[in-house]
Amino acid sequence: MSQIRRLAAILVADIAGYSRLMGADEEGTLERLKTLRRELTEPKIAEHRGRVVKTTGDGMLVEFASVVDAVRCAVEIQRAMAERDGDVAATERLELRIGVNLGDVIAEGDDLYGDGVNIAARLETLAEPGQVFVSNTVHDHVRDRLPFAFEDLGEHQVKNISRAVRVFRVGDAPTGKPREPASVALTLPHKPSIAVLPFANLSGDPEQEYFADGMVEDIITGLSRIKWLFVISRNSSFVFKGKSVDVKTVGRQLGVHYVLEGSVRKAGDRLRVMGQLIETAGAAHVWAERYDRAIEDIFALQDELTMSVIGAIEPNLRKAEIERSRRKRPDSLDAYDLYLRALPFASTAMPEDADKALPLLEESIRPEPDYAAAHAFIAWCHEQRYLRGGLHEKTREAASHHARAAIAAGGDDAMALAMAGFVIGVVERDHQTALDAIDRALVLSPSLALAFGFSSIIRAWKGDSATSIAHAETALRLSPYDPLSYLP
Repeated sequence: MSQIRRLAAILVADIAGYSRLMGADEEGTLERLKTLRRELTEPKIAEHRGRVVKTTGDGMLVEFASVVDAVRCAVEIQRAMAERDGDVAATERLELRIGVNLGDVIAEGDDLYGDGVNIAARLETLAEPGQVFVSNTVHDHVRDRLPFAFEDLGEHQVKNISRAVRVFRVGDAPTGKPREPASVALTLPHKPSIAVLPFANLSGDPEQEYFADGMVEDIITGLSRIKWLFVISRNSSFVFKGKSVDVKTVGRQLGVHYVLEGSVRKAGDRLRVMGQLIETAGAAHVWAERYDRAIEDIFALQDELTMSVIGAIEPNLRKAEIERSRRKRPDSLDAYDLYLRALPFASTAMPEDADKALPLLEESIRPEPDYAAAHAFIAWCHEQRYLRGGLHEKTREAASHHARAAIAAGGDDAMALAMAGFVIGVVERDHQTALDAIDRALVLSPSLALAFGFSSIIRAWKGDSATSIAHAETALRLSPYDPLSYLP
């Protein structure tokens, strides 16, 4: 069959929480999905001259010759969906996530392949229920042609795409002069989300303003490398610069679970940076720290403080997310919640607790077979059961299988790569594969204490004592109180 390349606008959509809905009412959910397609999505696609390439369960892949038609169709579908299900309980609604990309595709028969399709699919997985996310290419083509607002969410590393993709969220407000923060509460994304507010300059020295802003920008960039975290872009969080705002208000206006705020104060030849992480729902403090440093090389100081802040935030966010998952109703758990509930058991590194974690983790990969982080912790649990539970070959094989599955699925997930690499180093004694995965994790997330800790152990086994000691010291400096830093 011949292959033809062409430029196309690609729309990918699926139903958020479809596995949960099917579990609650399989026949009813399937009938509602068929009705939705017949009465809404397919007529809208036809109206905007689109072609349904294929449907896959709850998802669909659509091709448009015009990117303007694609975005207009996506927004109109979401508007109609909101009106249609306005009276339906939130737990029972069918909510679409939509991603739109413009790119080169390969046509083979009636099907389409290539990065143009893959990026649209990754945008869809990033999108929030009821939202439309588009790539930078789409934004550049339609921003002056459609009466929608485009919120820059920054660059994201997405699975199987080597370069970062700049993501924009499409809203109903018309574009024009810079917008004030939205007065309407945004829908919280399913994964943890954070906004880093501009740090206050308490020095009275205008030069420190540049230092503070630069540090915040570096923190945003660093946090954006954490795959499981949704990070609001600088353009949005800096709307609040110079304003006294309540974190609950910021949470509603930016649609985030957490806010990081801080201050910078210069006194003589020393600089004090303070930061605090707050959960927006109840204004509860998750983490706070003060850093005092001598001012010698201002750029080196900025890099050191940025890495320290990011290294401290990640484990504290993980703990806060576990507590948030525990407060959810059992019937509302998704793959991510199951994964979170398993972490306290998995993190003890004891085989009896691994037995408690494994059922939760295995349940989490049923709806998401490529859930790299879950595979990594399954591998970790089997590795603990192998080492401390009798060295059974079947357990070793399970650890190896899930570790390699995590590496295959988690090319952009630093935590999954680090943990899976370590497991392979332990159960297979394949130190090179282990270090390849761990070093890739450190490239993706240079402040990941877990990766430095695992690197230290593997390098010690290889006889590289100098690097092993340096990486151990870095792990402890980045996260001195994180239990995972001390995993054997």
